[in-house]
Amino acid sequence: MSEIRTPRLVLRRWLDDDLVPLSEIQADPEVMRWIGDGVPRSLDRTAQDIEDWEEEWDEEGFGIFAVELLGSGELAGAVGLYVPDAPAEIAGQVAISWRLGRVFWGQGYASEAAHAALEFALQDRGLDRVVAACRTGDTASANVLDKLGMQPEGVTEDPEHGYDLRLYGIDLTEYQD
Repeated sequence: MSEIRTPRLVLRRWLDDDLVPLSEIQADPEVMRWIGDGVPRSLDRTAQDIEDWEEEWDEEGFGIFAVELLGSGELAGAVGLYVPDAPAEIAGQVAISWRLGRVFWGQGYASEAAHAALEFALQDRGLDRVVAACRTGDTASANVLDKLGMQPEGVTEDPEHGYDLRLYGIDLTEYQD
């Protein structure tokens, strides 16, 4: 599967033309505030992100999708699945993640895209469980996780950056389309 359509979005594999728009999204300090070390990313780092995501697609059969607005074709951000190395509580499991440009916040795009990615994981890829890690204080992402039906499973410390992460999970038996 290389493409998922929702009422307003297309989730698809990455194209060369996506580098600059994603780089602009990832250069925004507000977008990156809750992601990784919280530092905006350069064009080169964004290119590495896309390369890593595409490798995961090739190796795992899933990965991070480009999120495009159905009407305009504009790149809104990224959403999808990855296998985290840390924290230990979720390392090696399949996790869901997203980031959207600030102009796309507050319009339900993150929930719509994340729901499609979760459905893809549990129904199309046959996974039994999906997890997520959300920095404590990131209420917008916590709200999306709640809308997905993911359940809080505790708090741990990010081993690399030292901040608190709230962990979430959902099993196929709990998922409701």
